[in-house]
Amino acid sequence: MIDVKEAYEALIASGIDMFTGVPDSLLKNICAYITDTAPREKHIIAANEGNAVGIAAGHYLATGKPALVYMQNSGLGNTVNPLLSLADEKVYSIPMVLMIGWRGEPGVHDEPQHVKQGEVTLALLDAMQIPYIILEDASQIKAQVELSLERKAPTAIVIRKGTFGSYKLKNARSNNNPLSREDAMKLVVDHLKDSDVVVSTTGKLSRELFEYREAKQQGHGHDFLTVGSMGHSSSIALGIALEKPNRRVFCFDGDGAFIMHTGALGIVASMNPRNYFHILFNNDAHESVGGQPTIGYELDAVTMAKASGYKQAMRATTREEMIAALQQLETTEGPVLLELRVKIDSREDLGRPTTTPIQNKEAFMEELSK
Repeated sequence: MIDVKEAYEALIASGIDMFTGVPDSLLKNICAYITDTAPREKHIIAANEGNAVGIAAGHYLATGKPALVYMQNSGLGNTVNPLLSLADEKVYSIPMVLMIGWRGEPGVHDEPQHVKQGEVTLALLDAMQIPYIILEDASQIKAQVELSLERKAPTAIVIRKGTFGSYKLKNARSNNNPLSREDAMKLVVDHLKDSDVVVSTTGKLSRELFEYREAKQQGHGHDFLTVGSMGHSSSIALGIALEKPNRRVFCFDGDGAFIMHTGALGIVASMNPRNYFHILFNNDAHESVGGQPTIGYELDAVTMAKASGYKQAMRATTREEMIAALQQLETTEGPVLLELRVKIDSREDLGRPTTTPIQNKEAFMEELSK
């Protein structure tokens, strides 16, 4: 097990002083240490992983020094284009070091959305011709940074589960909002009609929705739990809403996922689905993967939705405001965005869905066919 302070100091000693990426549960300890230690202008939590590669490229162009780009292996897909058409030695030849959390490593139990990505992670790096190591000791870091500089191209450090020692974020994001995400979600579900369907984003929100349906003995056919593909729930919901115009479709989104692909707002608005209701649960943090901050409150989601062409956009913080907004939705045509500002909080005993993704898909499709 590698001490996060030792790993950070090895990166600094190797000439890396810029850190950017998207938080991951396997990297939460090192990311927390970077958040607490690096100057604010030297650590950027990016909108998505491709965004982080772009930031790293700009940093190198300005300084001649590589940056560290951290991500979950699920985020590799977002980096393929900028890695191969920007940073590759056959294009602009830009060094950077990728730190990749290896979710779904073969032989290590993980959630179903990580299994395939885990199987192909190393093969994908091989296909992109990015040299990598599987980190076992902090002393390996220097050589990987030097290799990136020598090749003038990206290299990678792959992180297995349990690689880093524990570290708790000291400068954790907090807010004074009265309701938790789970409490707000329950209010929304209690205002749904029998014919309404839900597409919920990856992370704890889908797990909380699953458990609330269990507690209410409602079954799960009305909900599509987007366990992977972060940032795409709003687009999935759009595809459904256009084909099922007589059913209200609710997208349960999170601020990290919303920020990751904000361009979807304009596409939703351009299609003008009257039955589309975008519920943004905003706690200003990547709470599902360690509590790293987002720009959820710096970004004005309500103004963005209106500017994109949503017919209506609202914000609610208290229980009373949320109930009033949900009642207003009953007589409002979409597309609508309702931002619910919630506190950073989740239950320690929160479980995971007991159905498989295939079972969820089939039950949801059966419900949609009625």
